[in-house]
Amino acid sequence: MSKGMSEGEGKGEGKTPRRRRPKRPKRRPAGDAASRPGHDSKGRKAAAALAQRLRVALAVGCGLVALATSTWFFVLYPSSRGPGDGRAIELVIVTDPSAGGLASALAGAGVVASPRLFALWVRATGGTSAVVAGRHLLTDDASPRELMARLERRASAGTVRVTFPEGWNRFDMARRLQDKQVVALRDFLDATTDAALLHDLGIEGDSAEGFLFPATYDLPFDSDPRDVVRRMKREFDRRWDILSRSHGSSLNDVMTSSRMGIRDVVTLASMVEKEAVADDERPIIASVFLNRLRDPSFRPKHLECDPTAAYGCVVAPEKALTCADFTGKATAPIEHDANNPYSTYTHEGLPPGPIANPGAHSLEAAMAPAATHYFFFVARGEGRHAFSETYEAHLSATKAAKAL
Repeated sequence: MSKGMSEGEGKGEGKTPRRRRPKRPKRRPAGDAASRPGHDSKGRKAAAALAQRLRVALAVGCGLVALATSTWFFVLYPSSRGPGDGRAIELVIVTDPSAGGLASALAGAGVVASPRLFALWVRATGGTSAVVAGRHLLTDDASPRELMARLERRASAGTVRVTFPEGWNRFDMARRLQDKQVVALRDFLDATTDAALLHDLGIEGDSAEGFLFPATYDLPFDSDPRDVVRRMKREFDRRWDILSRSHGSSLNDVMTSSRMGIRDVVTLASMVEKEAVADDERPIIASVFLNRLRDPSFRPKHLECDPTAAYGCVVAPEKALTCADFTGKATAPIEHDANNPYSTYTHEGLPPGPIANPGAHSLEAAMAPAATHYFFFVARGEGRHAFSETYEAHLSATKAAKAL
């Protein structure tokens, strides 16, 4: 071994040295933030921004859902139609009903499909404090908004135009009012005989018959029946005032000579209304009845007005057995039935009260009758009458009328 050679070199003599592989750095996942400088803060910001966008989107979505729900609940649902097809429903509402109790009553009558939903909507929109207790006339296709408007009798319930022909009685009017959904038939008839209401309106007698002026009215749906009576009586008063100012002298003569009050004049006018067709004959027909009442030689003072007996079978059919066969027109037995208080064939003088509601022409005829000596008249066709001063002439006119 030569000098200068190290010990290690000597040992490895004659062998090829082993090559060492360089150490490779450890690979990190591509997404590892540690592999990119500053990525930690950027990632956090991106995540925060994404979370914020999600929160905004969620808030907007919830807002849209809330808006859609509110729109349906407060706009669409109140206007949705009821479960029926327009059938009229009479329903009595108790005093101070709860929202749940009201909804249950309406659902039980078939007016509301979902009582829970209706009660929730009622609570959310003001409750039931304004609901009017008593009988209401509703329809099973009315919307929740319409139902509450009717139950509270608000102006927003809407109105309907109702026309009453001249000569209709209160029973005819009651049927039309119910058909037009203004008020229940029975309630209107009850209002026309309400003693306290009649007193307030200055109507003598047991009903408002004769004082319900026949005209065209715009009336609220589901009205208070007393308000309808008041409205028609106000119109009567207006017309009476106009006519009585125009015929004050003759009206005073009629009332004095026949010992009549206002109700008697209206009763006479109602008889004229039911007998007359042509306006020019109304004052003449009025004169016939008045001549019978005023002339002392005319005895007995039977006015012999067929429509009065017919009305007796309408207003008090239980009083006369002959009314059992009544079909709308008085027969001879009905006309001569002494048990019929409205028979002017068996009872002298005017009937107990008006038999219909006269129009302006008939009221005027009763206030200002024609000056005649007629005591009789008979229908001779085409809406006209033959008038006679004597019974013999009347018999001839009757025979001639039957021959036509």
